[in-house]
Amino acid sequence: MFSRYKKSPSAAPEAVIQRAAEPAVPQSQQTTIAPEAKVMRKPLPTKPAVSAPMDKERKRKERLSEIKLELHKVLLENLNLSALEHASEQELRQEINAIVSENLEDRGLILNRDDRQTLNKDLYDEVKGLGPLEPLLKDETISDILVNGPHQIFVEQNGKLSVSDVTFKDEKHLLRIIDKIVSAVGRRVDESNPYVDARLADGSRFNAMVPPIAVDGSLVSIRKFKKDKLGIDDLVKFGAFTEEMAVYLQAAVACRLNVIVSGGTGSGKTTTLNALSSFIDDSERILTIEDTAELQLQQTHVGRMESRPPNVEGKGAVTPRDCLKNALRMRPDRIIVGETRGEEVIDMLQAMNTGHDGSMTTIHANSARDGVSRLENMIAMAGIEMPLKAMRSQISSAVNVIVQASRLQDGSRRMTSITEVTGMEGEVISMQELFRYQRTGLTPENKIIGHFTATGVRSHYSERFRMWGYDLPASIYEPMGTEY
Repeated sequence: MFSRYKKSPSAAPEAVIQRAAEPAVPQSQQTTIAPEAKVMRKPLPTKPAVSAPMDKERKRKERLSEIKLELHKVLLENLNLSALEHASEQELRQEINAIVSENLEDRGLILNRDDRQTLNKDLYDEVKGLGPLEPLLKDETISDILVNGPHQIFVEQNGKLSVSDVTFKDEKHLLRIIDKIVSAVGRRVDESNPYVDARLADGSRFNAMVPPIAVDGSLVSIRKFKKDKLGIDDLVKFGAFTEEMAVYLQAAVACRLNVIVSGGTGSGKTTTLNALSSFIDDSERILTIEDTAELQLQQTHVGRMESRPPNVEGKGAVTPRDCLKNALRMRPDRIIVGETRGEEVIDMLQAMNTGHDGSMTTIHANSARDGVSRLENMIAMAGIEMPLKAMRSQISSAVNVIVQASRLQDGSRRMTSITEVTGMEGEVISMQELFRYQRTGLTPENKIIGHFTATGVRSHYSERFRMWGYDLPASIYEPMGTEY
């Protein structure tokens, strides 16, 4: 009936029909993509395919893991744990080997030599060490260990994160290792107290958060403690800063200028503070205050203090401010605060202003100017009612030098700026930058190209340096271009 109104197939091609169905776009609103723009746009990152391990290898590891779990229970039943504290490593290993051999024989299990050695080593780590974390803690190239649940462990090497092939058996296994760590330092972690800060026996910093707060399994982060302290010469050799900057920093520390090291997380603030402390004279009395003792000062007269969180009942806390107040009564020549992050800032600034020249601390900030703003915010957080001009006057008279440490996108750490605080101009703190790291490009391997350079500004404290016997040559303030 309606056939005469029906279009024939040849009347409108398919492409024309499709375009007609789409809403018309005015010519002024139509956009075109230039060919060169397509070339400049980088392809979106895709997740690399991870090849599954061979079934045979996977089954072997699973079998070893099951055997290890069973034998660990046997060891706990047979070993005299109180006597282990006095046993030597060799005696304990021999005892474990004997118990393992006996149980494997009773079960009729036969393992090759490599599997037997691996099993004995893992069981020793379970009994005396921290289980699967032991080989990671012993690896000197690893700086951070990050556990996201029992089956995913990341490690940081050379500033880059990568996934490790080490795993825990299950959540119970991970919780047992966490409990072993925190109980050794008199702490407790459970559902009522689901997070904890602690320190390992070697000084590494440990933080854990357990379910129900950690949704997909317990979260653990370990910042490893470097046994070999990096000195100024090492940092210059690694390209963290130049010899000219080291000369200036030596004069600044030796002449008792108050120094603040600012930077982001993992940027090398504590390492820089450690290196700067090497310029302090051995005859001076130094007191250090930290949340977790990490500083490695080489001077003879050093008093170390560590703050303490509250216990389960919420009592017994010793804050950094409490330590700082007591430190002022201990006749220190210099006070070094590992990190200033709260109300202790006002006591730190007053100490710098009242006869404790040469004190040092670190703060979290992205630049020298940000660092000053952070100090202002921390004073406000302490609940002290102080006019803004008075607050800034206090900061400008207390802080002399701000050293900015940064971790760049390729994982390298650089001292990106050295800035002096020169006083007040009206209600603004005046500052001058002496040295900076100038980025110039990026290699195809995503390595940053750049150089350290002086800004050409002479130090505000040149006369003070000269009076203390550090008459620095004017050449160190001349712009330079050493590639790093």
